[in-house]
Amino acid sequence: MDLDMVKYLAELGKLEFSDDELEKTANEMTDIIDLMDTVKEIDITYDALKDNHNAYLNDLREDASAPSMETAKVLQNAVNSDNCFVVPKVVE
Repeated sequence: MDLDMVKYLAELGKLEFSDDELEKTANEMTDIIDLMDTVKEIDITYDALKDNHNAYLNDLREDASAPSMETAKVLQNAVNSDNCFVVPKVVE
Protein backbone atom coordinates (compact mmCIF):
# COMPACT_ATOMS: atom_id res chain seq x y z
CA MET A 1 0.00 0.00 0.00
CA ASP A 2 1.44 3.36 -0.95
CA LEU A 3 1.67 6.45 1.22
CA ASP A 4 -0.92 8.36 -0.82
CA MET A 5 -3.56 5.73 -0.03
CA VAL A 6 -2.65 5.78 3.66
CA LYS A 7 -2.86 9.61 3.68
CA TYR A 8 -6.25 9.41 1.98
CA LEU A 9 -7.56 6.83 4.45
CA ALA A 10 -6.18 8.86 7.37
CA GLU A 11 -7.95 11.94 6.02
CA LEU A 12 -11.23 10.01 5.74
CA GLY A 13 -10.81 8.80 9.31
CA LYS A 14 -9.81 12.28 10.47
CA LEU A 15 -6.50 10.89 11.74
CA GLU A 16 -3.22 12.75 11.85
CA PHE A 17 0.06 10.90 11.33
CA SER A 18 3.64 12.07 11.18
CA ASP A 19 5.71 10.98 8.17
CA ASP A 20 7.29 8.15 10.17
CA GLU A 21 3.88 6.99 11.39
CA LEU A 22 2.51 7.10 7.83
CA GLU A 23 5.32 4.90 6.60
CA LYS A 24 4.93 2.47 9.50
CA THR A 25 1.14 2.33 8.96
CA ALA A 26 1.62 1.71 5.24
CA ASN A 27 3.94 -1.21 5.99
CA GLU A 28 1.52 -2.66 8.55
CA MET A 29 -1.44 -2.33 6.18
CA THR A 30 0.58 -4.02 3.42
CA ASP A 31 1.32 -6.89 5.80
CA ILE A 32 -2.39 -7.18 6.65
CA ILE A 33 -3.35 -7.25 2.97
CA ASP A 34 -0.72 -9.92 2.28
CA LEU A 35 -2.11 -11.98 5.16
CA MET A 36 -5.65 -11.66 3.79
CA ASP A 37 -4.41 -12.82 0.38
CA THR A 38 -2.89 -15.85 2.09
CA VAL A 39 -6.15 -16.56 3.93
CA LYS A 40 -8.08 -16.43 0.63
CA GLU A 41 -5.91 -19.28 -0.70
CA ILE A 42 -7.02 -21.69 2.04
CA ASP A 43 -9.29 -24.45 0.80
CA ILE A 44 -12.51 -24.36 2.82
CA THR A 45 -14.58 -26.84 0.83
CA TYR A 46 -16.73 -29.14 2.94
CA ASP A 47 -15.67 -32.76 3.13
CA ALA A 48 -18.04 -34.93 5.17
CA LEU A 49 -15.38 -37.54 5.86
CA LYS A 50 -12.81 -35.06 7.18
CA ASP A 51 -15.14 -32.64 8.95
CA ASN A 52 -17.13 -35.21 10.93
CA HIS A 53 -14.36 -37.58 11.96
CA ASN A 54 -15.32 -37.30 15.67
CA ALA A 55 -19.04 -38.02 15.19
CA TYR A 56 -19.87 -41.65 15.78
CA LEU A 57 -23.43 -42.07 14.58
CA ASN A 58 -23.46 -45.84 15.04
CA ASP A 59 -23.24 -45.55 18.83
CA LEU A 60 -26.50 -43.61 19.26
CA ARG A 61 -29.39 -45.13 21.17
CA GLU A 62 -32.55 -46.10 19.37
CA ASP A 63 -35.10 -43.31 19.14
CA ALA A 64 -38.09 -44.83 20.89
CA SER A 65 -41.11 -43.01 22.25
CA ALA A 66 -41.90 -43.31 25.94
CA PRO A 67 -44.94 -42.27 27.93
CA SER A 68 -44.66 -38.85 29.51
CA MET A 69 -45.93 -37.63 32.87
CA GLU A 70 -49.59 -36.84 33.26
CA THR A 71 -50.42 -33.15 32.79
CA ALA A 72 -52.27 -33.00 36.11
CA LYS A 73 -49.25 -34.32 38.00
CA VAL A 74 -46.86 -31.88 36.30
CA LEU A 75 -49.13 -28.91 37.05
CA GLN A 76 -50.06 -29.88 40.62
CA ASN A 77 -47.74 -27.20 42.11
CA ALA A 78 -48.39 -24.58 39.41
CA VAL A 79 -50.19 -21.40 40.44
CA ASN A 80 -52.16 -21.14 37.20
CA SER A 81 -54.45 -24.04 36.33
CA ASP A 82 -54.80 -23.28 32.58
CA ASN A 83 -52.38 -26.09 31.59
CA CYS A 84 -49.37 -23.77 31.60
CA PHE A 85 -46.62 -22.41 33.83
CA VAL A 86 -46.54 -18.69 34.56
CA VAL A 87 -43.00 -17.29 34.79
CA PRO A 88 -41.84 -13.81 35.79
CA LYS A 89 -41.68 -11.24 33.01
CA VAL A 90 -38.08 -10.90 31.83
CA VAL A 91 -38.34 -8.44 28.92
CA GLU A 92 -40.17 -5.15 29.13
